[in-house]
Amino acid sequence: MLLEVLDEALLHSVREALSEDIGSGDITAALIPGDEQASASVVCREAAVLCGMAWFNAVFAELDTDILVTWAAKDGDAIQPGQVLCTLTGPAAPILTGERTALNFLQTLSGTATRARRYADAVSGLPVRILDTRKTIPGLRQAQKYAVRTGGCHNHRMGLYDGILIKENHIASAGSISAAVEDARQASRDVPVEVEVENADQVAEAVQSGADILLLDNFTPAALVAAVETVNGRAKLEASGGITLDNIREIAATGVDFISIGDLTKDLQAIDLSMIFSS
Repeated sequence: MLLEVLDEALLHSVREALSEDIGSGDITAALIPGDEQASASVVCREAAVLCGMAWFNAVFAELDTDILVTWAAKDGDAIQPGQVLCTLTGPAAPILTGERTALNFLQTLSGTATRARRYADAVSGLPVRILDTRKTIPGLRQAQKYAVRTGGCHNHRMGLYDGILIKENHIASAGSISAAVEDARQASRDVPVEVEVENADQVAEAVQSGADILLLDNFTPAALVAAVETVNGRAKLEASGGITLDNIREIAATGVDFISIGDLTKDLQAIDLSMIFSS
């Protein structure tokens, strides 16, 4: 992902989140004198992988440029219960206003990165890439896909615009896998063409049609091994469906190139973090 694309999405997400929370104004923070200063620390409550520093920083930069955030850890670090992640100093009112929004980003993206790290660790030493999917939180796709990379996994296509994935309904409309692939080639020659297949016959047709990637949907480990042998390097193979931390290493050992997992981004658990103000 180009840095400027991420930066643009980041700033948009932060502004939308602040607008959602503050609305016409923070009427509680308005009770605090404008010249009152504060110091606070963000503390981790559970083992995790840190992710989301830039979003956290941007929240406070949007509210008051006099707020200083000093980090004691960085994105991708393994963090532990009781660890101080950062300190904040500056005007008290905007720190209080931004607290929840900033922590929401940090907790959510750290949760995504933590889950990605578990999957990456589960296939350590095997020549396979773990991919995310488009099953992301609406409005946070760029952020979650950054978190997936931070955790050690990889991104699939970013959206509907940068890769063709031909599924059952597309095949039905075209009349066959071969026809669907040919239509895709004619329409766009500069993006990869991937075809979802469900059985050995479709594997053979898809690879014969010249598809770049075959998405093997809910194949058993034995069927995956057979597909690897049939394709014999003529296309990349991606396993998907029913894959968990319990069975991913068995799937990875079949010889597929990729394993895509919606669980990376859709079933995450936010990390428990707290902001503690000094007395």
